[in-house]
Amino acid sequence: KKAKGKSATVCGYPISIFFIVVNEFCERFSYYGMRAVLVLYFKYFLRWDDDFATTIYHTFVALCYLTPILGAIVADSWLGKFKTIIYLSIVYALGQVILAVSAIHDITDANKDGTPDNMGFHVALSMVGLILIALGTGGIKPCVAAFGGDQFGDHQEKQRSTFFSIFYLSINAGSLLSTVITPILRAQECGIHTQQKCYPLAFGVPAALMVVALIVFIVGSGMYNKTAPQGNIMVKVCRCIGVRKMNMEMSLLLHRSSQYPKRAHWMDWAEEKYDKLLIAQVKMVLKVLFLYIPLPMFWGSRWTLQATTMNGDFGILIIQPDQMQTVNPILILILVPIMDSIIYPLIAKCKLNFTPLKRMTVGMFFAALAFVAAALVQIQIDQTLPKFPSSNEGQAKFINMMNKSLPIKAGANHNFLLSQANEDYLTFDKPFELILGDGIPEMVSLSDGTRNTMVIVQDGVQPRPIAFKDITSKPEQGANAIRFLNGFASTVNVTVRNEDFGDIVTNNMSKYIAVPQGNAEFLIRNNAGQVCVYNQKFGFGSSYTYIITPTFAFGPNCQEGIRPVLDIRPNSIHMAWQIPQYFLITAGEVVFSVTGLEFSYSQAPSNMKSVLQAGWLLTVAVGNIIVLIVAEAATLPDQWAEYILFASLLVLVCIIFAIMAYFYTYIDPTKIEAQFAQKEPDEKQKRKSLEMARKDSVEHYKGDRRSSDSSSDSSSDEDDVIQQSKM
Repeated sequence: KKAKGKSATVCGYPISIFFIVVNEFCERFSYYGMRAVLVLYFKYFLRWDDDFATTIYHTFVALCYLTPILGAIVADSWLGKFKTIIYLSIVYALGQVILAVSAIHDITDANKDGTPDNMGFHVALSMVGLILIALGTGGIKPCVAAFGGDQFGDHQEKQRSTFFSIFYLSINAGSLLSTVITPILRAQECGIHTQQKCYPLAFGVPAALMVVALIVFIVGSGMYNKTAPQGNIMVKVCRCIGVRKMNMEMSLLLHRSSQYPKRAHWMDWAEEKYDKLLIAQVKMVLKVLFLYIPLPMFWGSRWTLQATTMNGDFGILIIQPDQMQTVNPILILILVPIMDSIIYPLIAKCKLNFTPLKRMTVGMFFAALAFVAAALVQIQIDQTLPKFPSSNEGQAKFINMMNKSLPIKAGANHNFLLSQANEDYLTFDKPFELILGDGIPEMVSLSDGTRNTMVIVQDGVQPRPIAFKDITSKPEQGANAIRFLNGFASTVNVTVRNEDFGDIVTNNMSKYIAVPQGNAEFLIRNNAGQVCVYNQKFGFGSSYTYIITPTFAFGPNCQEGIRPVLDIRPNSIHMAWQIPQYFLITAGEVVFSVTGLEFSYSQAPSNMKSVLQAGWLLTVAVGNIIVLIVAEAATLPDQWAEYILFASLLVLVCIIFAIMAYFYTYIDPTKIEAQFAQKEPDEKQKRKSLEMARKDSVEHYKGDRRSSDSSSDSSSDEDDVIQQSKM
């Protein structure tokens, strides 16, 4: 039953869907905007370490994709979609507000030093807020799409199909804008007593957008078609399946008596207690859920770390590695209209039967091709990466701080004349003999799996090596790992932006600091207050050791006394090479995901549309879990091999899904439900007769059993029957 609103139509579309689409845009802005800065909030505000912050983040995301089942059950069984969206949106908005309040450091900063005095209070508020957000966003997620589909009549299938495309556009438009805007808001500084990164603003704007989403949805209330819930449908479904199981066992026990003839479908065993309409609806849901089994593999298509080893300099535009992900929603905004307005109509004119399941199969194949493209790019990247030591090797680089070139012999295979620093690291798999000039040989043992810099300094009349540990991987997030070696006669202090390398004594090395791409200004100071300004432009992913030479002097030409030593080359493969794989995965997502939303709605019975939408969303959660398991279990040494593994799994799943889709029969749930509704009175009478016959049969069986108990000759036979019934 539907409560018909008074929604007018424009170009065949109900005006009510405008409110639903705007609501979805604001809600997705709220969710993705909050999520964009969440890990940074954990790390820099709550002071959690990387591992714990990442664990809590992924737990929260997983919870957001598991709660749709709860929201769908509440909507279809109890409150209805409209009330479920309203109530859970209030919970959602409240969670966003609590999270924004938790980020105000001045609340517990009694001594006004910029650090909260009661961090536990902020952690507790944050967790309460995130739990409410997970319940809200997950609970309304399956309801909004299904509620939008309810606004169309049976004669508006084309408009409903277009609605799901527009709906998907609004999701990606909201996520695109929010992931660009909220990091900018976070970068602002705010506070009452001390100025810090403005997390309250970064969380407050998404909270405001969620309130706007709720208000917009309520404003359209009088125009909506509202489908009333039909009782606790999930309990009925479970009981129906349970009765089916009981009747099958009873049939086996009675050796297929006339009261229990063979059934065409295994769910038909529930006919004696439940009407055929409910059984038919359960069949519809189970058919689609069975079809969902291979789908989770699609959602593993992500390669966020690959961009950190690539060059994002596009000339007039510099793209950071994490910004490359915005290519996906941008392409979605472009490709969805192209697919709906050009591609699909052209296919229809060619009289090709491009059914929804065929579209989804093509989408999975595109995703597999995207992984192949990612693997080809990764192979090119790997050729530019440095060769880091294995678990049973050590590497060394030599820097000469003396005022003359020095002959060096390292092991049996390395003899060279060192003026300042050798270009590449030398690899050793066992302790080696080191001879510096005419000095005494000494044995050097490097720790396995490490890179080391051997700084050679003058010690009296003999040169002496000093070992320092180097990084053994590319810097994270495309940053540049920079450190300073002080060969100057006095202690110096080096800073860059807001980062401090600390005081560096003579012949010592500073810590590494991650410096982002672009121009960097280093300030070198001594105890006398003199300052040297050293400017350097960086690319992506390099590592440098800057030597403050013994001849360094403060003054206008101080930069001449600083020598760079390249430890890890900057990224050279351009990020533009990722565009083909993003195009393929986005094309696959548009064909797969938009069609999947529409298919889940069109094939669902009227009383379980939210449940099937939740089942669709559950494939996302399961897919991400599968990807984590496969990635951990595979333990492949090369990243490109992992991409090929995922491509192979996608092709396999694509073939399995294509076979399943071939045998799937499309249905019209509305027509089927109408047919059963006409037959319902006769079916109730027939079901009552069958129930009476079943009871008589059971009583007859019990009477025979009591009679047989008195006969010792038949005792063994009855034991066999009872044993069979227990099985």
